[in-house]
Amino acid sequence: MPLTASPATPSATASPARLPTADEAVAHTLLNCLLREVCGPERQATVDGGRLLLRLSRSSVLLRVALRRASLLGAHRFDGPVSERRDGDWAEVGWRRLAEHVQDELSARTGVRNEEFAEQVAASHRGTEAALAAVRARPAPAAGGGPLAAYLDSEQSLPLGHRFHPTPKARDGGTAAWAAYAPEAGAAFPLRHLAVRARLAAEESARPGATAPLDRLRPVPDGYRLLPVHPWQYELLAGHPALRAALDRRDVLDLGTGGPPCTPTASVRTLHTGDGFLKFSLNVRITNCVRKNSRYELAGAVALTRLLGPVLDSLAARHPAAALLGEPAYRSLALPGPAGTADPELLEGFGVIVRDGLGGVLRPGVTPLLAGAVADEYPTGPAQLSRLPATARRDSALDWWSAYLELLVPPVLAAYFDHGVVLEPHLQNVLLGVDAGGMPAQVVFRDLEGTKLLPDRHAAALAALPADVAGPMTYDAVRGWHRVVYCLLVNHVADMLAALADLHPRAEAALWARVRAVLLDCARDLGDPPRLRALLGGAPLPAKANLLTRWGRRADREAGYVHLPNPLAASEPDSPRRSAR
Repeated sequence: MPLTASPATPSATASPARLPTADEAVAHTLLNCLLREVCGPERQATVDGGRLLLRLSRSSVLLRVALRRASLLGAHRFDGPVSERRDGDWAEVGWRRLAEHVQDELSARTGVRNEEFAEQVAASHRGTEAALAAVRARPAPAAGGGPLAAYLDSEQSLPLGHRFHPTPKARDGGTAAWAAYAPEAGAAFPLRHLAVRARLAAEESARPGATAPLDRLRPVPDGYRLLPVHPWQYELLAGHPALRAALDRRDVLDLGTGGPPCTPTASVRTLHTGDGFLKFSLNVRITNCVRKNSRYELAGAVALTRLLGPVLDSLAARHPAAALLGEPAYRSLALPGPAGTADPELLEGFGVIVRDGLGGVLRPGVTPLLAGAVADEYPTGPAQLSRLPATARRDSALDWWSAYLELLVPPVLAAYFDHGVVLEPHLQNVLLGVDAGGMPAQVVFRDLEGTKLLPDRHAAALAALPADVAGPMTYDAVRGWHRVVYCLLVNHVADMLAALADLHPRAEAALWARVRAVLLDCARDLGDPPRLRALLGGAPLPAKANLLTRWGRRADREAGYVHLPNPLAASEPDSPRRSAR
């Protein structure tokens, strides 16, 4: 017999009183994944009496957890330990036992065992424990540090990671390395510098002067090009035989570490250099993947920067408070390998992508903050939404929300419908610019790795690129739409809305009504496209199935989607006001 949904009565506030323990955080992320991808779609979940009940029907397990707040989308806020039904009573179940239940349920569901899963959850627990300890040990940011200090603090204030991923803090590389290089540890460090003979430096540029951020880091002898390297990556690759031989021949010179300290952003391997960003390869598994810049990603970043120029000009004219950071150059080491072509391990391992800095796009008086830090469930840093004065009262919080939506949503939808460009505006790919009062004033999109083109809209440009570069740069229209809706509405808007609803639980329906109002405006502006009309009509929202993708050991690009209840069609207007755009 399926469990049925039953809403809980909202309280005056649902903000957490404290940070969770690592045990609670890991258990809660597993429950989030079960609810979204297994129990919810199979109607084996209910909210009753301030608790969530989940039934794992194949393994005959009933789970229970207290709620701080129930969500219209099913993205509930959990509180405290998880229990399971045993012999007619409830007994607390730890994260390890819960992971075993998940493993048993998915094995029965799929007919496949994933022997890596338990260790990945354990690795995520270790990572979460270390990150929480690091955040708790860090001194509070000094007052009056300015916009740059506030921005960098927001990048380094996320100890828990993605709350709908089963192993958000799974990582390898050793405790000492993470203490030295992890953003949540407040790390900052100088780069390792190599000088590479010009004929062995692989690089591409989308515009003149694009490699200047690399070249000005340090002078090199005539006939060489500077190649900065993440110091952790150099440790990992220093013993490569071809690199050692090149150092002996002086085809590569090791200049050591130097220059000003660089600050790791939330992605770990992308560093802020003071006037821009460098996205390094890092042969470390974080969450799912080893974070290296594949050959096609190096070339694809530059190609997309070049191709998107006219699109960005058009979007800027219509949405001047939105910007996208280009990635106009890369450089790497092209030492001949056994086949005579560049050794792929070194080419990809030392590949560094130049990303534009904020100085060229940020408006005067605007402080950039990582959207993921603003939307975080827990107030781990001063950027979290509860710290912004404009969100303190319900009416001003709704005004804040409308202003944010009108900055964020229209350019993403215009990019898809008008230009055939799939942006990936999840919470780690967007910076929110706020004015002196904390009100939204600008959005900045970043990271071209997830930006894709619809092939039927860009056929000629794609045909001019090598097939191994062009292929990964595309999504078909359906997959592209799923990605846009998931990243924009499910990952980003819904989580930012959740942080507001924690402050004002009785406003959740009104918050979704504001989302609907902005989408209606976009639909009118874009000619009422059928996909957007269906969304407004109540079509289910696609959510990336991180648990099932991880269980099936599939690449992120091949991730499937599950369907979530759509709060848009049922939401009632709450005097939304369209701003001039």
